[in-house]
Amino acid sequence: MVLTDTHTHLYYEKDQAQLDQLMQRALDNQVSRLFLPNVDVESIPMVMNLAKNYPEHCFPMLGLHPCDVKADFRNQLQTIHDQIPHQPIYAIGEIGIDLYWDKSTLENQLEAFRAQIGWAKKLNLPIVIHCRDAFDEVYQVLLSENDEKLRGIFHCFTGSLEQAHKIIDLGFYLGIGGVVTYKNAGLDTVVAQLPLQHIVLETDSPYLTPVPFRGKPNESSYLIHVAQKVADLHQTSVAKLAEITTENSIKIFGI
Repeated sequence: MVLTDTHTHLYYEKDQAQLDQLMQRALDNQVSRLFLPNVDVESIPMVMNLAKNYPEHCFPMLGLHPCDVKADFRNQLQTIHDQIPHQPIYAIGEIGIDLYWDKSTLENQLEAFRAQIGWAKKLNLPIVIHCRDAFDEVYQVLLSENDEKLRGIFHCFTGSLEQAHKIIDLGFYLGIGGVVTYKNAGLDTVVAQLPLQHIVLETDSPYLTPVPFRGKPNESSYLIHVAQKVADLHQTSVAKLAEITTENSIKIFGI
């Protein structure tokens, strides 16, 4: 069985011994494919070092997180873009719009989002989208950018069934993580109605830790609990779910 964590910031752990333990626990739980979203210029070496140390298991992407779209975001974008030729990457991400923390940066976030979508299209790469309190804004960008090259993952999907179908209709996959295990989140009833062919699994570690470890830092090994919940919702086995969602991730990332 091969489980794929399509979105993990495991590289945030700076202690190498602790990081190696996090990786070993993931591998012990058969989470053997980990995709690493970049967030800003400072995180690039952390992402790349983890991918270098575990080349058969960790796969990097590059992008500027919307919460890191600051006054100097154009310089940050240029620095990130300049890194692209120096190592293989498998997506542009994570990118998008976040209006939870700061609505005043919306115009800059939109500019950064569109610019990075442009990179992905030129490089024939998927995008990995961060969307928080900004579904309508993100969806309008996707509609305006929609063509045969636009594809990827709507990371940490927690929306309604209607929103899910809107994203699926654009050819995107939905990243399902720990929130599906939360009793009152309502995501479980949505996921139960979604075809598994449109779903990938993720942890977003160290955030959004699934039950039964909620309240503690998340890690990629906990993906097994997300997988078990989604498998239960679809009345299938974890092994079958792993097969389908890993195949979906291969279609997205090309590896």
